[in-house]
Amino acid sequence: MPSKRCYFHPDCKSFVFGLPRDTGLREQWLKFIFNSVPDHYNPNLAVCATHFTQGSFQNVNEFKAGFARRLLLKDGAVPTLKDEAAVFGAQPQQISAMIDLQYSLQYSLMAPKKSTENGVEDRTGSSDEDTDICDRDSVASSVDSTAEEMFLDGLDSILDQPSPDLYPPEEDCDSEASQQQRKRFRLSSPSSAADGGGRESGNYNLSGVSSERWHNSDEADVEPFQLDFSPVQEPGPKFLPSKCSSPLQFFQLLFSKTMLQTIVGHTNGYGAKCQERKGKVWENICQNDLKSYIALVIYMGMFKCSSLADYWSVSQHFSLSFPAKIMSYQKFRSISKALHLSDSREDEINNIRRGTAAYERLGKIQPLYQVIREACKTFFHPFQNITIVERMVTSEARTGVKRCMKNESPNMGYKLFALTDCSCGYTWDFFVYEGKSCTSQSEGLSYESVMALVDENMLGSGYKLFVDKFYTSPTLFRDLLCKKIWACGPVWANRAGFPKTTRNRLPRNAPRGTMRWIRNNKLLFVEWKDSQEMQMCSTFHKAYKGDTVQRKMKGDAHRTLVEVPIPAVVLDYNKNMEAVDLSNCITGHYRALHKPKKWYHCVFYHFLDITIENAFIIQELMAKRKNMKPLTRKAFLEVLILELADMGPKDSAPVSSAPSLAVSL
Repeated sequence: MPSKRCYFHPDCKSFVFGLPRDTGLREQWLKFIFNSVPDHYNPNLAVCATHFTQGSFQNVNEFKAGFARRLLLKDGAVPTLKDEAAVFGAQPQQISAMIDLQYSLQYSLMAPKKSTENGVEDRTGSSDEDTDICDRDSVASSVDSTAEEMFLDGLDSILDQPSPDLYPPEEDCDSEASQQQRKRFRLSSPSSAADGGGRESGNYNLSGVSSERWHNSDEADVEPFQLDFSPVQEPGPKFLPSKCSSPLQFFQLLFSKTMLQTIVGHTNGYGAKCQERKGKVWENICQNDLKSYIALVIYMGMFKCSSLADYWSVSQHFSLSFPAKIMSYQKFRSISKALHLSDSREDEINNIRRGTAAYERLGKIQPLYQVIREACKTFFHPFQNITIVERMVTSEARTGVKRCMKNESPNMGYKLFALTDCSCGYTWDFFVYEGKSCTSQSEGLSYESVMALVDENMLGSGYKLFVDKFYTSPTLFRDLLCKKIWACGPVWANRAGFPKTTRNRLPRNAPRGTMRWIRNNKLLFVEWKDSQEMQMCSTFHKAYKGDTVQRKMKGDAHRTLVEVPIPAVVLDYNKNMEAVDLSNCITGHYRALHKPKKWYHCVFYHFLDITIENAFIIQELMAKRKNMKPLTRKAFLEVLILELADMGPKDSAPVSSAPSLAVSL
C-alpha cells in the first residue's frame, strides 16, 4: 500500500492526515489546499501536522513527552497554517519551535527501535488467539534491563541511578544474597554511615544542591510566596443538562449514546466477520443489548460467584434470578467474545503498518480512549489539590504494552497514569503507558508522565500537585513552578538533587517526632522521624508551623498517646491523599468476574470503571450543591443497573432517601 504524502511537502510521509469523510469538513480542507473547492481532485490528498495549530491535536502533551507515537486530530480540526510551514525540509532551522519539537520526535520514531542490550531488535508479533473468535494483536519482545527492573520497583532509571562504587568488587553478582543486597543499596539513602547520626557523605556529584547544614524544627523558616489560585474554569461539575438527575443520565454524560452505537456497529462487524470464518451467521445486537451487557458487568462486580456460568444457574436453592431476566448466558458469552471498539477494516490497515512509526499500538481502543478522556475533562474541572496516580489493568493477554507494578499486584497488566482530584477522587485525565520504547527518557519516565498530564493551559495556575516517591524530583518541582503549579511529596534520599550535606542531619536513633529541614531556593527538603524515617520535598510549605499529631509511645508499663511535632508538608500530604486512596480502591471493585483474553477488553472494563466512578462523583457533588442527600455508591450502582437494563428505577428500594435523584429518563 503506497504511503500518503503531504500535498505541500512531498518528502513528508509521517504525521500526514487524509481528507475527512464529512462533506462539510472536507470542503474546508480543500479550500485550504486549493483556495476553492475544485470539481475534480485526488481523493487521497493529505496534509502533514505542520499545517495544524497545537490545539488541533488530542494528544499533543503525550506526544511531546514521548508517550505517543502519532499525533491524533480532534474531530472537526481544519488545517490553517500554510506559509509558516513552507520551509519544511529545506530549512528546518526556520520552522517554529512547536514544529521543531514535533518533527525531531518524528524522525527519532521513524527509525526502527532496537534494544541497547545484546543487539536484540524490538519486534512485534501476533498472539491472543481465542478458540471461538480469533483476534491477533501486537506483541513486543521484552528485554530485561536495569531500567526495566527499576521501573517495576517504582524507581526512575534516569533520576535514581546508583553510585558507581555501590557494590564491592569482590561481590558475587550472580548470587541470590548479592541481588538482595543490591536492592537494599538501591532503595536506601546514598549517605549510609554516620556523621554524628550514623551516616557518611554519599558519592553523588549533584548540581544545584545547597551546601548548608540541616536545620532544627525550632529554627525559623521563610514562608514561601503563595500563588493565587486561578483555574481556567470554576472547579466542580460543569456543562450539565438541567434535567440531569438519574444515575443513567450522569453515566451517559461520560459514556454517550453515540459511543454506545459506535461500539455496537464495530461489534456487529467483527462478530459477523469471525462467524463467517466458521460458516455461521452472526446475530446482530442493538444498543439496548450493549446496555444490558454493561448492566450485567456491573452486577457481577457487586455479587460475586465462583464462575461465570453460576450467574445463570438453575439450582432451586443457589440460583440468581436477575441475570436470566436480562440476557441469556449464550448471548452474554457471544457479546463478550465479539466486543470490539474499533473498525476491523482500520485494524487490518494498522496491522500492515506494524514495525513502522505509523503503527498505532493502541489502535483497538483509540476511539473509546479519546472520547472518554475528553468527556471526563468536559464535565468537571479539578479543585485546587490534584495528584498523579498509577493504576493497573490486569489481563491474561500478552501484548507490548503490558507492565507490572510489584507493590500493587503480582499479576502482569497495563499501567495507566491518571490525574485525579484530591478532594473527591475524580479522574480528570489519564493515558495508557505503552512501554519504554515510546518514551524519550530525556528527563525520566516520572518527569515526563507528570508533564504529559499537567497542562496549565487546561487547568490554570495555583494548583497544588501531590505525588508519591516515584514522581518527586527537584527538577520536576522547579519546572512545575515555571508553570505556576505547586508540588509536594515524599522523595527518595538517593534521588538526583536531594541535599547531600550531612551536617546536623537527622540521626538514625532520633526519637519520634524529630525533624530536620533545609531550603534550597524555592525547594524545601524535610526529614521527619515517625515509626520510620521519611523525606519530603515541597515548593509551597513552611518547614514547621507548630502542628502536632498523636502517636502511641512506649511507657514504663504500657503505651500512651503522646503529642509529637509533625511538619506541615507531611500533615498536608496525608490529608489530601486519603480521598485518592479510597477512589483507587473503588475503581476496579465493580469489574467483571471473568478475565478476558483480549487486552482491549480489559482496558474497556477499566474505562467503564472510570466512567461509573466519575458519574457517581458528579452525582454526589451536584446533590450537595443543591443541599440534597446524595445516593450512596451501592444505591447509585443498583439504580444504574436497572436503568441500563431498561427495568426502570421503580423496582429499586435504595433511592427512597433521595427520590429526586432517581427519576426516569
